[in-house]
Amino acid sequence: MGKFLIGTASWTDKTLIDSGAFYPKSARSAEDRLRFYAESFPIVEVDSTYYFPPTEKNAVLWMERTPAHFTFHIKAYSLITQHPTRPKSLYPDLLKQIEEENRSQKSLYISHLSASAIDEVWKRFADALMPLHSSGKLGVVHFQFPEWFLPGSRSRDYILECKQRLPDYRIAVELRNATWYNPSNLERTMAFFAENAIPVTSVDMPQGFRSSLPPQPFSTAKDLAYVRFHGRNTENWEKKHATATPRFAYLYDQEELKEWVPKLNDLSETTEEVHVLMNNCYRDYAQRNARELADLLKEQDT
Repeated sequence: MGKFLIGTASWTDKTLIDSGAFYPKSARSAEDRLRFYAESFPIVEVDSTYYFPPTEKNAVLWMERTPAHFTFHIKAYSLITQHPTRPKSLYPDLLKQIEEENRSQKSLYISHLSASAIDEVWKRFADALMPLHSSGKLGVVHFQFPEWFLPGSRSRDYILECKQRLPDYRIAVELRNATWYNPSNLERTMAFFAENAIPVTSVDMPQGFRSSLPPQPFSTAKDLAYVRFHGRNTENWEKKHATATPRFAYLYDQEELKEWVPKLNDLSETTEEVHVLMNNCYRDYAQRNARELADLLKEQDT
């Protein structure tokens, strides 16, 4: 049986801190909160690196403030996952190289950068994570691709490019278009990830949308299965909000979590470790559900 590690997709969410429901009053600083979180859970997914690329300074601080066996999973920067990206998030010297008409737009895309600038983005992203990797605390770099990232040779080649661009690191991939999983594509999709030993992320998420993936386990790597819980907030899933938070304002009940116990057990039969990240980051929902799911998995062993 594989080992289960359960955590959340954030320890810094504003609604979590403001709620006062998870951190003690004594945890007033960023350092205090990370230390407290790392005493409560063995893993975390850093989602802030999707919006702004990581820095070596932060990686060192994260390393220093957590126990020896703590694991950080890092969400890949939006630019290298082919999402629209805030211009101000790009390294200033590289931003200056982009044509003014593109630089002044609301969003940048990787196609707006020169080949040399793209190489530099990848290099700086990788270099920033090296302190975590060197300390043994880097889990995977998690690539969440957009809805328009469709099955085909171009997409598969880009996934392999991502793996090749980060030769020292492990990557995992979350797809956000259901056509990857339809009857005509599913076998090829799973074969591709298995042949390249890349964990494809299993998800629990709202159903009925173009981005909706089936809530079932997928095992494509012998060492790791990666699972994310996005909540089931169907009403807000595709609405436009000032922040992403309303989409994830969903607290799973016990019966909903129990649905995943046999699925996670199935994953543990085929892989060394199963990492589960609660991404329903609103108030303390993710932390509560992470603890509840961990308890459910422990109960089966008693």
